[in-house]
Amino acid sequence: MGGRSPSRSRSSARASTPSRRAFSRTWWPPSACRSTPLVDFELPEEFWRGLEQFNSGQFYACHDTLEALWMDALHPLRLFYQGILQLAVAYYHLGNRNWQGCVILLSTGIERLDYFAPEYLGVDVETLLEQSAACLEALQTLGPERIAIFDTARIPKIAYVREIRS
Repeated sequence: MGGRSPSRSRSSARASTPSRRAFSRTWWPPSACRSTPLVDFELPEEFWRGLEQFNSGQFYACHDTLEALWMDALHPLRLFYQGILQLAVAYYHLGNRNWQGCVILLSTGIERLDYFAPEYLGVDVETLLEQSAACLEALQTLGPERIAIFDTARIPKIAYVREIRS
């Protein structure tokens, strides 16, 4: 999941909850995501399966499904897959009471998906980002000692409209 050493701590960089827009970085221009034409493009069936896995709380399965797509994808789709994948892993960490892993991956998932708001390829990115940012803020308020009392009903579902081409 990225090869980052587990001993490296980035939680201090996430001590306060900045707005979603504050996560943006210049390494990937936002216009590149929206302006790349995907004419007659259809997302693979595995993508939709990954969203269903996410929505049913099967976060590790979602990670596996989307990681296989992410590894072979090109930008901007690669960034889109990675953002959803990181949110799935964040919520997986939440289930294991891994506060630091959850907070870090929520932050980076939000950062990557911000470029695709409000909607991308039928996925309601804006709502997903708003709900994930609210989860991040709640987790930061609770801190690692109180992660067990986080209300898991707050974990978002990914809303989407799937166009089926005939």
